[in-house]
Amino acid sequence: MRDDSDRFFVLTGGPGSGKTTLIEALAKRGFATAAEAGRGIIRDQQAIGGAALPWADRSLFAELMLSWELRSYQVALGEAGPVFFDRGVPDTMGYLRLCGLPVPDHIANAARRFRYNRRVFIAPPWPDIFEQDTERKQTLDEAERTFRAVSKVYAELGYELLELPRAPVETRLRMILSEAGIA
Repeated sequence: MRDDSDRFFVLTGGPGSGKTTLIEALAKRGFATAAEAGRGIIRDQQAIGGAALPWADRSLFAELMLSWELRSYQVALGEAGPVFFDRGVPDTMGYLRLCGLPVPDHIANAARRFRYNRRVFIAPPWPDIFEQDTERKQTLDEAERTFRAVSKVYAELGYELLELPRAPVETRLRMILSEAGIA
């Protein structure tokens, strides 16, 4: 597998912290992006009456998250220039740990093998913008615990975490593009 990690940038953090809004803003500026697995899986599973939902079968949900993230990575290999991911493979490990579930060897292996830029952007919990909806059923407390879980996983895997400010989208975008060496 060729090494494209330098041009693959992850935005991670807890739910409701503005990651998807940033990914959408990056896409509007013409950057290649990879959508978040969780929401897509939830929508698909609800549409088909599937059980791979975080409130039904968390292990199966994690397996589909891994599959989604690996597919996103493979698609990104075909893109030119930087690619911004709304979460990455290590988020699956963070999710399993958050749920108190064991991390299977194949998921840990995937997190070690499928690498991103060493600098990972992490969005902190932000109560002012946090909202629940039909796909995001987590509480703010769970969002904060998710933030801590994914922070720990990325740090353990040797990534440098760059915390995004609780600031308007344009301010956050300027930071991301500057730190990514694009602006």
